[in-house]
Amino acid sequence: MSAPDRHRLRSRLEQRALSLSALATAAILAVMLYLPVGVVFVEAVLEAGRPTLAHVRAVLTDPFYVGALADIVAEPLAIRTHLESLAGWLGAVSVSVAVVRPIPGLDLPVPWLALETPGVRWGLFGFTAYQAALSTVASVALGLPAAYILATYEFQGRQTLRSLTILPFVLPGIMVAVGFYAMFGRAGTLNGLLGVVGLGPYPFIEWNPLAIVIVAHAFYNAPLVARVTVAAWESVDRRAVETARSLGAGPRRAFRDVVVPQLVPAILTGALLTFIFTFMTFPIVLALGGLQLATVEVWIYDRVRQLAYSEAAALAVLETLLSLGLTYAYLRYESAQSGLARSAAAPARRPLFPDLRTALSPRRLAIVGYGLIALVVFVGPLASLVIGSLTDGSGFTLRHYAFLIERQLEGASYQTLPWVAIRNSVLFGIATLVVAVPMGVVVSAVTARAGRAGAVVDALAMLPLAVSGVVFGIGLLQGLVFGIPLPGGWRFQVTGAVAIVAAHAVAAYPFVTRNVSPLLSNLDPAMVESARALGASRARALRDIELPLVASGIVAGAAFAFAISIGEFSSTVILAGGGDTYTMPVAVERYLGRRSGPAIAMGTVLLVVTAASFVVVDRVGGRFER
Repeated sequence: MSAPDRHRLRSRLEQRALSLSALATAAILAVMLYLPVGVVFVEAVLEAGRPTLAHVRAVLTDPFYVGALADIVAEPLAIRTHLESLAGWLGAVSVSVAVVRPIPGLDLPVPWLALETPGVRWGLFGFTAYQAALSTVASVALGLPAAYILATYEFQGRQTLRSLTILPFVLPGIMVAVGFYAMFGRAGTLNGLLGVVGLGPYPFIEWNPLAIVIVAHAFYNAPLVARVTVAAWESVDRRAVETARSLGAGPRRAFRDVVVPQLVPAILTGALLTFIFTFMTFPIVLALGGLQLATVEVWIYDRVRQLAYSEAAALAVLETLLSLGLTYAYLRYESAQSGLARSAAAPARRPLFPDLRTALSPRRLAIVGYGLIALVVFVGPLASLVIGSLTDGSGFTLRHYAFLIERQLEGASYQTLPWVAIRNSVLFGIATLVVAVPMGVVVSAVTARAGRAGAVVDALAMLPLAVSGVVFGIGLLQGLVFGIPLPGGWRFQVTGAVAIVAAHAVAAYPFVTRNVSPLLSNLDPAMVESARALGASRARALRDIELPLVASGIVAGAAFAFAISIGEFSSTVILAGGGDTYTMPVAVERYLGRRSGPAIAMGTVLLVVTAASFVVVDRVGGRFER
């Protein structure tokens, strides 16, 4: 091939590079995302190769799952009767322990806290929504004061605290659960402190596991509420506040009539996101409550372990439809609010403690009280994780880490070996970067250049945010891991480490997209056009102009992707099975069921790796905006 021909071929490839990359990304998503999700939906509506709604109907007509709605679905004529029973509900709501269907293989039934009303039973879905609602209330109650302090006052460490609001997207859920176990367990930090004054130990988790789960959810989601709200608070139109004050309104009325209406959209956004996340909760409930506090996600996981795939698929489909509905409502609401004007005329923040007299005012004392509560809720579990790995009932010890080393050196191949878990986590994280970062960048580029169609591309590509890891893990297991029949007797299979990396990459690439898309959208096309006019090839313009300008977003997205991979638990625990592809979060869960000390030590190792990812995200300005 002559030099001119090679040049023409290179030019054509450069011109179509984005299109070819987009096609390759679409093919990967079709196989690794939409196919597994489709397999779950198909499994729910097929039996012996024939279409059926029997599995879905069995769930919708079982009081164990949907409570009183089961009778309504089974007998449409019973609607009137239930409406009459619901009429007296508002005046007779009580919280009690409901004992429901026993679990095969366990001697104990499944108790959970549920709303019990005259003639009304809420079932598994109702309880899942109930704990999500309580978790949302707790998260908003804990997050709003933090937003107020960060938006209103200036103090040393303020920027660090604001950066910490990104933690819900970085911290693995299983690690948070182990941190709360290390704090509230019988040998935990709280009982250790009580033992100093001669009290305890008390079984806090056994007494009320739901309360511990709700506080753990608040730990996880209150920073999200604060992150969303503080941005709105800092952009409040202060001129409107000043106008209200000049017209005679007092500080409280000006706040109520002017500031609050501008904050409500952000508060509702944070609350709705929190409800979606806690409705699909899995590792925190599994570790702290298990099947005794089963949510839909935990029960789906149990059905998979019991090989009841059709029942698990039916539950997964119903949960996914609810999740998609909630996500659609959130996106519609966010879209409606995105056009509201925001003011940049926010006043300078006031010093938090300008003098001693001010420090003793009721408002500052209330802030100090909130700070102590936040210290216990946010710092306590992580500090307890580290302390618990270095102590036992008798004081300082390294025997938990010694156990991990001994297990690695002397453990059998079928046991959970620490180094294998650490090695797998790191290797899977690196492999996830290789797959997720190019995918996220390509989706960002297509979204930025597709005009109105970009919104459709963005919505289709963001499906992983609305589908839980458990559902996705089931789809991968039943589809790609078990194999898909092809013509000629062939089977298409993706197993072992490849399946896990695929699951991690699909979960991680939206975070890359969310970090790169804003930078690409703000990129001036004239700069690229000028470089091309001066003779630069398309590849050189990309290398010398576009990539340097979006490099910070790519690095932040890569750090997010690595952290997501390191902490991913929901799909990994299903795909790892009994093989040697388990990761650190899976090892933590396995150790926690047998020896809490080694589980806490492994959780501390996971914390160190996660903290390193967080530092990278924070230094390069990582972001996640839906």
